[in-house]
Amino acid sequence: MSATRYTYLGPAGTFTEAALRTLPEAATRELVPMSSVQLVLDAVRGGEASGAFVPIENSVEGAVTATNDELASGAPLMIYREVLLPITFALLVRPGTGLADVKTVTSHPVAQAQVRRWLAANLPDAHWESAASNADGARLVAEGRYDGAFAGEFAAPIYGLDPLVKDIVDAQSATTRFVLVGRPGRVSSPTGADKTSMVVWLPDDHPGALLELLQEFAVRGVNLMRIESRPTGEGLGNYCFLIDCEGHLSDRRVGEAMMGLKRISPQVRFLGSYPRADRQASSHQRPGTSDADFSAAADWLSRCLDGRGDI
Repeated sequence: MSATRYTYLGPAGTFTEAALRTLPEAATRELVPMSSVQLVLDAVRGGEASGAFVPIENSVEGAVTATNDELASGAPLMIYREVLLPITFALLVRPGTGLADVKTVTSHPVAQAQVRRWLAANLPDAHWESAASNADGARLVAEGRYDGAFAGEFAAPIYGLDPLVKDIVDAQSATTRFVLVGRPGRVSSPTGADKTSMVVWLPDDHPGALLELLQEFAVRGVNLMRIESRPTGEGLGNYCFLIDCEGHLSDRRVGEAMMGLKRISPQVRFLGSYPRADRQASSHQRPGTSDADFSAAADWLSRCLDGRGDI
């Protein structure tokens, strides 16, 4: 395995590359762009790279389904880091192009959803087509295929384009979350501000099936941060759930919730415990759910079994 190589969703000039370069270790790695999420992750599965960096969700458009589906159904991988990147777009054009000259535009579909109101207000007659990525859209503009592309301003010099309009965004707080993924290995030590991710399959289709899964978290005071349903591909009505929760696998409340899920679900895939990008410690821990509380309860049970319990 190449320990010095990270793959990422390319080409050069994507928001994914910009987010990856915020990681300190990126300065010492060979960063290799690839054209799809599957290729990025398969490079790690096949030992061609030690890390893969991909988008997983956007605060405006929601889940990045290609990433979620690969993590759920492909050969097992683990998340080791996450990065949150605020997103603003620029309209990139060839030099000398004015706004009135822009008749065709392109970007990744997720980007189009984040600039649609600006597009309707400023270029209502422009024809939009999707690109494999925002940076690829910039490349297509440079080749003359389109008049403008919505991409990061940092992509302009890479493709010889000008940022005709900057800071375009419909939602001012738009943020994309990215994850650094590797082959399964030892879980990093808890930091006190961690997140745990997993995929859980429903045991069968019956009333309350999802509620039974969620109760494993609720009764232990584990706060959920994200839950996404995805079809398993085994017929209509068959779903798995990608779940992020507060805490680390080594936290008793999280570990016991995972064991509870394993008892009632036909399949649970652990995707990793890793530091939260916002560095915020949990503010939702209820009384009775700390590690000390779990240890005290276990000691009490042991005393009961020995005839020494205060019952």
